[in-house]
Amino acid sequence: MAECPRLASLAMYRDPPEVAEATRGLWAYLRDRLRAAGLAEVPEGLDEGIAHDAAWLDPRLLLAQTCGYPLMAHLQGLVRLVATPVYRHPGCEGVLNGSFVIVRAGAATASLAELRGAVAAINDRGSNSGMNLLRHAVAPHAVDGRFFARVVESGSHRASIAMVAAGEADVAAIDCVTFGNLARFAPETIAGVRILAATAKTPGLPLIARGAASDAEVAMLQGALAAFADDPATAELREVLRLEGFAVLEAEDYDALLALEREAAALGYPVLA
Repeated sequence: MAECPRLASLAMYRDPPEVAEATRGLWAYLRDRLRAAGLAEVPEGLDEGIAHDAAWLDPRLLLAQTCGYPLMAHLQGLVRLVATPVYRHPGCEGVLNGSFVIVRAGAATASLAELRGAVAAINDRGSNSGMNLLRHAVAPHAVDGRFFARVVESGSHRASIAMVAAGEADVAAIDCVTFGNLARFAPETIAGVRILAATAKTPGLPLIARGAASDAEVAMLQGALAAFADDPATAELREVLRLEGFAVLEAEDYDALLALEREAAALGYPVLA
């Protein structure tokens, strides 16, 4: 087969390995449905080498998953919303996902207010689950625009968990899907932490297509996703992913993320610090 110029990347949830393998199975199903529907140049497999955020604006993009915060802050008008996965994990309610604020398992901390002066680990400054939801959660307790002694970027939710468990950070916010996947398939990774609180919930991580995608292409993608959610043959994959289906949302539904940002700013805490 000739090299395909199109790109598919589903990189937001591919840990632990069981989840990564099921995600490859999800793509294989979508690939075959899209080809059967007549869509040209559908890639054979997911591109697992490209950085997750590099895929979002790649002109070859066919399908990727992004975070709702960069979607609203940087990607509006540059990509097209396709669908939002509906996950079945503790902390998820339909299309709404929240984060768990975690501390070390042996920490005496009993409330968010007691974290003032702590060291926070975040996966990325542009993350809704790791930064935006945590900022909103602690904003009522901030003083003069500050709450934490220090904020460090770990690079991933799993790395944030490891930092908290090892005592290199005192707190982190971990999205419910990541936490649920690790609890099921790699429980040792969360054994050293405990959940202190749950954050507000916002629409989960959306699937996107390139901004130039036609209505017909988006409809094909949505049709393939709906078929995956309904096909008895995909039940095992859906169980591994704890995936109940896909909802078609509008960009306005993701305004909720920016509303939390505005609420934190109104409390004098515009920057996680």
